[in-house]
Parts: sequence; structure tokens; C-alpha cells
Amino acid sequence: MRVVFLDAGSLDLGDLDLGPLQRAADPLECYPRTRPEALLPRLASAEAAIVNKVVLDADTLRRLPRLRLIAVAATGTNNVDLDAARELGITVTNCQGYGTAAVAQHTLALMLNHFTRIPEATARVCEGAWSRSAHFSLIDPGQREIAGRRLGIVGYGTLGRQVAAYAEALGMDVWVSERPDAVSCRAGRVPFHDLLPEVDVLSLHCPLSETTAGLIDGRVLQRMRGDALLVNTARGGLVDESALLQALQSGEIGAAAVDVLSQEPPPADHPMVIAALPNLVITPHSAWAALEARQRIVDQLHRILVAFADGAVPPNRVAGPDDGR
Repeated sequence: MRVVFLDAGSLDLGDLDLGPLQRAADPLECYPRTRPEALLPRLASAEAAIVNKVVLDADTLRRLPRLRLIAVAATGTNNVDLDAARELGITVTNCQGYGTAAVAQHTLALMLNHFTRIPEATARVCEGAWSRSAHFSLIDPGQREIAGRRLGIVGYGTLGRQVAAYAEALGMDVWVSERPDAVSCRAGRVPFHDLLPEVDVLSLHCPLSETTAGLIDGRVLQRMRGDALLVNTARGGLVDESALLQALQSGEIGAAAVDVLSQEPPPADHPMVIAALPNLVITPHSAWAALEARQRIVDQLHRILVAFADGAVPPNRVAGPDDGR
């Protein structure tokens, strides 16, 4: 089965073991990235495509009669026209659960950096402030303990639960939000709007959908505490970025730490990027990208290719022909 990985550079920096994929494919062709004009030539005789973010729309799929499998090297499949794949008898799979530990770790690191102020301390040492100190220690008046802080979690799936477990191990008081559009509140949860003014940290772990797009808007930010930290390692579209910038600049909330933006990669003049606010930390959608997490994706792709080649329903099938392939 000829397999083409169209954007392997989005996953592999030369540090992964691709042996499992090479053993499952005959042959395996890997390209660091694929521009739209190269898409059809590269897939013309392929039976299986591995993609991360390359778009495979209906028109493209209809021009690839040999293609039988699309394995998405990520969880989201919005870059593939699933209806067209079903119509054309193409099976589509994704990868799941590979980054739970990595994303939860990154989320806690953003919180810990906020309360321990390690980046600020490092900067002061590098600029010579410690060397000029009259005492053995250089104290930061903004440094706080994370134990006893109240964490609000929006989105209590696998990731939200892992973050809660890590936070509780550090002594945080975890509150779980009910869905913002819910008409009733389940036991053990707190209504979303009631939770907002009560938490020191609000961490987002819900999917981006029609109901959650722009969830964190100006009204929500106004209900949060003036010293609260907003953490977003989920999807950039959950947050109204202009409202967030205004809230950070006016002191409406204390700080924000985000790993995702509404446009990725962001243009050089993206308002969030050029704001250069001392109370805004941005990481480049890298929470998921620990070596171990990326290797898990390779291992899941291997299992998908092997199952499909054997005529079985592959793991994590999200779309396919009516015959179950």
C-alpha cells in the first residue's frame, strides 16, 4: 500500500522513530510540507494519505480515484471533507489521546510560571539585578503559592480531568464548570457564570463549536476577578481576542496565558503577538508536542495502516464507506 505523508514536518523534527510507518507502508513517502499545487501529483497513485493540517476538500478527493484511506495525524478532522470521503468510499481516521499528559503538563506550567514568576526572575538575574542586590536573595513581591488557589475548569473531558488531577496534587481547590449553555447544573459542578468571579484561575479545555466560539467575551471577562489568570490550551476561537486584550490592558483581569490563537500561525502583526503585555504569555501551539506525545501519534498511525491493510476496521475511524471499511 503506497502511503504518502503530506506534512510530516508538522510532526517529525528528525527525532521520531518512523520505523513502524515504514514497515506498514510499501512504500512510505514523507514530505516536510505540501503546497496546494503539489497535492494532486503527490497523491496521484497513493492508496493512503497521512495528513496533519493539509486540506483535502471534495474537489481534491474526487480527483484521486486510487485513494482509499486518509489518516489524520491529529484529533481534529475539519481539514478533510468527511461527506465527500463517505460518498467516494474513502475511510478517514484520526489520532486520539496522544497528548493528554503533555497538554496537562503545559497547562500547569503556565499556571506555575504565573505564580512563581520564574521568567521574570530569570530576566532580573540576566540584567544584573541580583548582582546589585544588598541581600543574598532577590525577592519578587508578586510571587505567590499555588496551593490553596481556586481553579475553574471549563471542559471536563479527558484533558480537563488530567489537569484537575495535577492541580489537586499541588493543593489547588478545583471547581468544574457546568456547560455554559446548560439549563440545569449537574451534581459536583458549578454554573458557569457563578464560577467566574470565584476562581483564581480559569482554564479552558472544551472543544470549539458553534456554541463555544467566542465563549470568553467581554461580558465573561468582566465577571472574572481583577487578579484572575485565564489559561487557554484548547482552541483560540474560544476567546474574543480583542476583548481579552482590552481586559488585560485595563486591569479587568490579572493575566492570561495562551497556547492557541484564532489564526495559526499568526501574522507578524497579529494584535495578540505585537501587544507585548507583561501580563500576557503566548506559547506557539506547542502544548501537545512533547516527544513522547508525537511518538504516540506515529504508533497510532502504524496501527491504523496495519488494520486497514488487513481488511479490518481501523482504530479511530471517523468516516468511511457504508461497507464498514
